[in-house]
This record gives sequence, C-alpha cells and structure tokens, in this order.
Amino acid sequence: MSNVATRFAPSPTGALHIGGVRTALFCWLYSKNKKGTFHLRIEDTDKERSKDEHKNQIIKSLKWIGIEHDGELYIQSTKINDHIGVANELLKNGHAYKCYCSSDEIEAQKKRARQKKLPYTYNRKCRELNEDDTPKDIKPVVRFKSKIEGSSILEDLVQGNVEIDNITIEDFIILRNDGTPTYNLSATVDDHQMNMTHIIRGDDHKINTFKQMQIYLSMKWDLPNFAHIPLIHTLEGKKLSKRDNASTLDDYSKIGIMPASLRNYLLRLGWSYKDKEIFTLEESIEYFNLDGIGKSPSKLDINRILSMNEHYIKSISEDELYDHLAQYSKLYKEKIPDEKEERIKASLTFLKNKAKTLEDIYNNSKYIIFDEVSFNPNDLKLIDEKAKNIIANFLNKILLLTSLNKELLEPIISDLIKDHETNFKGVGQPLRVALTGSKFGPGIYDIIISLGKDEIQKRLSNKIFS
Repeated sequence: MSNVATRFAPSPTGALHIGGVRTALFCWLYSKNKKGTFHLRIEDTDKERSKDEHKNQIIKSLKWIGIEHDGELYIQSTKINDHIGVANELLKNGHAYKCYCSSDEIEAQKKRARQKKLPYTYNRKCRELNEDDTPKDIKPVVRFKSKIEGSSILEDLVQGNVEIDNITIEDFIILRNDGTPTYNLSATVDDHQMNMTHIIRGDDHKINTFKQMQIYLSMKWDLPNFAHIPLIHTLEGKKLSKRDNASTLDDYSKIGIMPASLRNYLLRLGWSYKDKEIFTLEESIEYFNLDGIGKSPSKLDINRILSMNEHYIKSISEDELYDHLAQYSKLYKEKIPDEKEERIKASLTFLKNKAKTLEDIYNNSKYIIFDEVSFNPNDLKLIDEKAKNIIANFLNKILLLTSLNKELLEPIISDLIKDHETNFKGVGQPLRVALTGSKFGPGIYDIIISLGKDEIQKRLSNKIFS
C-alpha cells in the first residue's frame, strides 16, 4: 500500500465542534504514527452558510491544539468542475440518471412516509425513464443509481464488518437542479483525487460511506480504508451538539484550559492504551492505533478536563506555566506588565495551588498584577475598628523588619492573635482583604512575602484603614 494519507474535512458553516477536533486529532495521530500525511480540506460548497471567519477559526483551533496539516490547504469549492465531470461520467456509463420529479411530488412522498412512520426514500420513479418521455420545462436533478439487489459490506477498522441491504440505500442526488454537486459526490471525488488511504470520521457518516463506496466501485477506483468513531455524548447520554456549552475550543481556551491537557483528554476520550492516562505528544504519536478505539459513545466530562488541566499545571515548569499565563492574560484579560513577570514567576509555587485553570491562577495573581487594590464591597465590611487596629499594629511591626520570611512573620502574627484576643483567621482575614481586596486567595504569608515591604506599607497605609 502507498503511504498512509488521512484528511479532516470540516464545513466552515460554524465554529469547530469539540467532536470534530477529536476526529481531526485521531486522523492526525494515525497518519503520524504510520509516517504518512495529514490533510485539511475545507468543504465550503454551501455558499450561503460558509464564511471565512469560520474557516479561519477552524485553522486557528487546530493549530492551537497542536495539529498542523501537510501540504496546501484544500478548498473544495475550487474543484466543483471535477465533481460535475464525474457526475456526467456516471450518467454516461449508466450509474446515474436524471430525475424530473417536482418538489411537490417529493414532498408528497415524504408525507406518506411520515404517515406510515417510515424513513423516507425516493421511490425511483425516474430510474428507468425514457429520455424521449422527459418533461422539457423542468430542470432535473441527477441521482446515483444505487444497487437494488443483494447487500454491501463495510469492512470498518473500528466497528468491524457492517452489512446493509442495498435496497435500503436510496438513489441519492449527486447533482442538484442548479447543477451543483452534493456532499456525497464531492467528498468521494475529493478523497479519490487527494489519494486518501484512510477515511476516519464519526459513525454518523456510516450511511454516507455506503453511498460513497458505490461511487468508488462504479468509477472503478480503489476503495480507501474506512474507520468510524463513536460520537461524543453529554453526561446525560445525549449527542453533543454545537448548541451545548463548552462545545468549541474557544470555550475551553477562554477559561484557561491548556492545549496539551485538552489534547490529552480528547486522546483518552474513547481511546485507550494499556492503563496509561498521561501522554506526551511524542507518546501519543508512538502509541496511537485504531485498535484502541472503543465501539461505544464517550461522555464529555468537564470535571475530568479540569482534573487533567490541574495535572498539567502542577507538572510543567514554572517558566512554561508563566508563558501560558501571559498568553492567556493577553488574549482574554489584561496583559501582564513586563515589570511584574519576575514577581509572578517567583510566586507561581503557591499561586497555582489548587488552581484548575489559567483563569484561577490569573485571579490568584491579580493582587500582584494591579498596583491599585480593587476591594470586594462585602469583604470590605469585615474591616471594623478591631481589624483596623490589627492592620495598624501589623504595619508598625513589619516596618522594623529588614527582610520578609515566614520565620520572621510567624511571631508577629502570633503576638497579634494574643494582643487582640482572636485567632489566626481574625488576623489573617483583615490583612488579606487590605492587601488583595478579597478575603479569598493565597495564604497570608505567601501574600506578604510576594508583595515585599514597600508595597505592603503602601497598601496598609490606605486611609480607609485608619
């Protein structure tokens, strides 16, 4: 067999769906595992709904998660004449025919099918129509002449052999009455011309595969290998759709999920290798195979994604983590000032504590990023007269220190607890509010040390605490 070639072929009619990303990932990994090529085809023949913004989002999303296509970007609409040429060839060799049924006739057939609670299939009225008997005032569609006798077998690399009675495959339209090709014709011609060896896609395409196989055989083309991946479902067991929350990569990027952790999660969503959970990019390529893909739908679990992201936050270097944080802040929040980089890097050991996303780390870091403290109004109510005295006493004591470390700070906090007849929370909470604007956040010792003596003096000298 020639070198493995796979493709991902989205339509630019909306944002790239998470299920599509997983399909693209599986195609890409399979081709790389086999030292083959992975191609991106934009199926933009739906001119009304196809938009450049969606095409650009698809390309950007794939790049974000680490999937780069080989060769030129393939644009389906530039190949329309080739698709029409194949339709004419199928007409010529008797594998297709012109259908003159009006839209009213088709609608009547569909209505009868609904009444009988049966799936609609065209009744093949025009299949053997004599050319001389054709109406002259109707623009026909062109239908593929599907097999009626016997059955067809799809040798699926994931699902195993799938057999279907040929009579259940309708004479599907390959050219509309305006002369434009339909999906099944265009996709088949493109896959043949692109020399695709493996078509890996969602198992909702199985019926399309049977139709496309018939086009291949009628044209005497070599069949590619087919693999159909079970779909992704919600936790409730429903098919995941673009209308669901967190269905696009942007949804995950915005809350601070990192590309490598989402890629690892999607890899394990419906695929397994021994009992291994965490895969580097190199390991993903080395171990990926179609045998490891399960036959049942997988459930998208945001808690598992957050858990995977937390693992990556804890395991990557702090330099790398800072780069992710800086990029995230620039895209979705406010750019971190250059002069704050070293202070935040030095504080990441505790800023990342319990953080599941880059957004969590950003929120933990805001007291360092912004010189002006933004107070939570409810938390500010905690600063009563007793709290103000604690803040003033703490400031006086800290000004006497030449350096800041936990060993020097602990006795000060202990004395304040004793002098004001309170507990650790009674001292730590007002100090945290005064220094960060919120009663929530990192530990008080970490906050104090990370800010430094000058910044603490500035913040605790705020007139609202006097």
